[in-house]
Amino acid sequence: QVQLVESGGGSVQPGGSLRLSCTMSGYIYSDYCMAWFRQAPGKEREGVGVVDSTVGTTYADSVKGRFAISADKAKNTLYLQMDGLKPEDTAMYFCAARRWIAGTCLPHPGGYPYWGRGTQVTVSS
Repeated sequence: QVQLVESGGGSVQPGGSLRLSCTMSGYIYSDYCMAWFRQAPGKEREGVGVVDSTVGTTYADSVKGRFAISADKAKNTLYLQMDGLKPEDTAMYFCAARRWIAGTCLPHPGGYPYWGRGTQVTVSS
């Protein structure tokens, strides 16, 4: 059973930066999809970025050029570096995982069976 725990959220001013971490434990698929999602109050959960271990990383248009996902496999940790934060980035951020199957590493939350509990990011002046 894969377990995911996010950390690193907080409150920042517009233009600031945060780095979120997602630590994974349990059985880790050798080939996997990892993703960051976010959900603002009253809105649907949306994909921020997806890591396909065989293809690479893709990002939502709203965060391209500002957010970057990286992974430290030795530490079983996924990171989300967020720069140039905007008030509209305010949301609960979640990491998610699924077993890799060709064509399924997509930013759709319904495709991921494993989730962390989330970490809150608030951007305001």
